[in-house]
Amino acid sequence: MMPLGEAFYRRKVAEIQAELAYTHAETGLLLLDPHNVVYATGFVHSPSERPIGCYIPASGDPVLFIPLLEQENAAATWIGDIRTYFEYPGEIHPIEWMIREAGVERIGVDTLPAQLFATMTEPLTLMTQIERLRQVKSAEEIALTEQAARYADFCLETVLATAGQIVRAGGTELDILAACLSATLDKMQREIGAQYGRRGLKVVGTVHSGPRAALPHGEPSARTPQPGEPLIAGIGAMVGGYHAESGATFLLGEPQGDQMRCLQAAVACDQAAVAALRPGATCAAVNAAALAVLRDYGLEEAIRHRIGHGMGLQGHESPWLAPGDVTIVQPNMVFSNEPGIYRPEIDGYRTINTMIATDGEARVVSRFLAEHSPEERIIPL
Repeated sequence: MMPLGEAFYRRKVAEIQAELAYTHAETGLLLLDPHNVVYATGFVHSPSERPIGCYIPASGDPVLFIPLLEQENAAATWIGDIRTYFEYPGEIHPIEWMIREAGVERIGVDTLPAQLFATMTEPLTLMTQIERLRQVKSAEEIALTEQAARYADFCLETVLATAGQIVRAGGTELDILAACLSATLDKMQREIGAQYGRRGLKVVGTVHSGPRAALPHGEPSARTPQPGEPLIAGIGAMVGGYHAESGATFLLGEPQGDQMRCLQAAVACDQAAVAALRPGATCAAVNAAALAVLRDYGLEEAIRHRIGHGMGLQGHESPWLAPGDVTIVQPNMVFSNEPGIYRPEIDGYRTINTMIATDGEARVVSRFLAEHSPEERIIPL
């Protein structure tokens, strides 16, 4: 169970029930997306092919549907009505069983496996309201996001403190990544491991250098970074199920060519995204305002992706700071802010902040970039 407590999850169930009452269409909603189930109940498990579900009636308490092997784990939650099926796939598909167990004439679902569309005889309505509810975070969720951001920042501090020594000793991108992730996970386990447990804590990342820095999603390699190259570290941390990101580009030795100009462009792009993230703006407009800065720097050909994405129970979730997303920014939405400059076979530069929309100026909760200017991210070799 996630650590937010019964009162939090009962409040979320009540918010979902208010949505059901507003639509006047369904007598209940069956949550089948595992992240939506966590959002409404706090129940976490090791996902497999075995479906889990949470039925939320129009009024009253929810019902948790799980495979039998998760019975003891589910018993630790606040849910009083827990019903089990034996195994998957079963003579009756577990989701069909859940719908029948709900015992109502009209039921909504948040998702449905494609293979069931042709076989289901019960009338179903796809209901996506929970996605909208998840987009605006509560104070408890934001507190966990802030904590995750601090650990992502610590991971970058470890890169700054150790990467030079590792490179001088002939170490690789993988060695730098292993050192920072290990130090961060150790710190998390010491400080909050007893509170959140193994499933509630996580830190992941990438390290790319030189020409490999031009790969936005490249795998860290056994390559040894070289003097004069940029080194990108992108870190994601999770605390209590909630995600945050921090990322920075470091320079190995004295700056070369236009490296500092690229880093300054990333700073200006980041600042433009923060300035544009105001209530009432569309997500697409925030993206456009930020990326316009890179274009003004003459770097249009080096843009390979949007400026950011939502974060919460998933590292990537809606809404998206991207073309085509007309979602209106609201206070307490959480986003990444990721200026990226990628020049294939030459180099790349990316920074990442976690920012939270407020009633006014957006609040940046990852602080590494604010505390380390581009000049302070030069690693002597």
